[in-house]
Amino acid sequence: MSTITTFDLERFTRAAEQRDASTQLSMYAPQATVTITDRVSQPGSPRVLSTHEEIKAWLEDTYGRDMTHSVDHTVSDESGVAYTQACRYADGTNVLCATVIELQEGLIGDQTIVQVWDER
Repeated sequence: MSTITTFDLERFTRAAEQRDASTQLSMYAPQATVTITDRVSQPGSPRVLSTHEEIKAWLEDTYGRDMTHSVDHTVSDESGVAYTQACRYADGTNVLCATVIELQEGLIGDQTIVQVWDER
């Protein structure tokens, strides 16, 4: 596992594009929360990951899939980050995610994701 102790946007996005879940996980605070909204987990009942182990399992699942990831449109300041991430499965299915991250003491404290994908 990587030993990064603070959030670094360039390193975080490179890890996404290289499917490196452990580097990304190293930038989450121990008490971090990830909220995911999509067609399955709608706004009234989003998927909420509230432990480091849940976030680890989600990252490993996401980056363990046969798909490419491209991070674009990044914006950041001292309090947080926002970006889009376009993904494509080997079968041609596209996924688009919009993410907002709140930083707390230099690590990801809260992350909100809205994602959509091609219906086949």
